[in-house]
Amino acid sequence: MTSSEPTTPARPADSADGALYDAIATEHAAIYGYGLVSAHSTPEVNWLVSASIAEHRERREAAIALLEGRQVAPPLPAAGYRVPMPVKTPKQAAELALRMEEDGATAWRAVVEQATGTEYRAFGLTALTQSAVAAARWTQIVGTGPVTVAFPGGSE
Repeated sequence: MTSSEPTTPARPADSADGALYDAIATEHAAIYGYGLVSAHSTPEVNWLVSASIAEHRERREAAIALLEGRQVAPPLPAAGYRVPMPVKTPKQAAELALRMEEDGATAWRAVVEQATGTEYRAFGLTALTQSAVAAARWTQIVGTGPVTVAFPGGSE
């Protein structure tokens, strides 16, 4: 999902901080996107929608604190986001949720890969794992396979 306006402040030049900055921007987009997912989901998956929104909010706030602890300004959420597909049915809502979790896994994998210290690496690994688990849950709901992949967030 892409934002419809530039995110400010500017992305930091440091690769580890930049990857965390990008992951926070991805979390902002996921929180927005889950609003659409919630509006089009069936009651049977409300538990997963609620759990996913809460997890993304908690992860975003913790990541912001981590970045601010290094004296780096985090990205601000955009006023709106363009979704990569139409969302008019419960199946499309689940497909959007799956896509957002896969995007999250990609962003958090970059944090792990770019980390120069254990704090970013550990945080990124936890976030990557959470995204992969959520993606597996949404994959089951969508009904596609495989449910999991060997290396989440990558193209292997």
